[in-house]
Amino acid sequence: MAPVGWTGGSGLIYVDAPGTATSFSGGIATYQDPGALSIKGGYNYVEADGNPYYESGFNYTVSGLTVGKTYSLSFYQAAGQQQGFTGDSTNQWIVSLGTAGLSTKDDGLGDSKDVYYDTDADASIASTTLMHVTSGGGVSWNYVTVNLTADATTDVLGFLAWANQGSTINVPPIAFLTGVDSPAGLSPGVPEPASWALAILGFAGAGSILRRERAKRAAVCA
Repeated sequence: MAPVGWTGGSGLIYVDAPGTATSFSGGIATYQDPGALSIKGGYNYVEADGNPYYESGFNYTVSGLTVGKTYSLSFYQAAGQQQGFTGDSTNQWIVSLGTAGLSTKDDGLGDSKDVYYDTDADASIASTTLMHVTSGGGVSWNYVTVNLTADATTDVLGFLAWANQGSTINVPPIAFLTGVDSPAGLSPGVPEPASWALAILGFAGAGSILRRERAKRAAVCA
């Protein structure tokens, strides 16, 4: 079950309350909490496993766009690592604006890596600043902006957590997202994922099977 208005988001993707990242029993507990933010009205945040084997992108359809116009979208990102695992990692968000949304597939090179793509060849795709996470560490909130160009009057805004250049090796890199601003000119405005308080159960349920699979794989590799 995705939050109202949003689609996708299957796998290890959750909505957390501030200050719960290190003890979130319904999702993924990380070694460090991304910290506190001063956002009017309060906030929750999205927590997503950046390993493409364990998650998918999530999308929202926006209308009232001008074809060829570039829109700026700003939000906060942070990163961490799931407790019980080790290894340095990188993480970032891939954001797209097109008619289809982001998907992933094996890169076909036999190197345990996926690639992301949008079936809309004219989609605008941007990546945020790369966050470097040391083993057992984390990266606090940082404010980022991406620029996306509309290719239709109605497009799909997509988010995808992307870690270790698409590696599917199990060193759980976790990406956080909150404070999404609605780009000026979008109608209706995009409801930010940070307000998805009712989505916790839906995302947690979707991720339970994969979480158990991760535990099995970790036991085999131990």
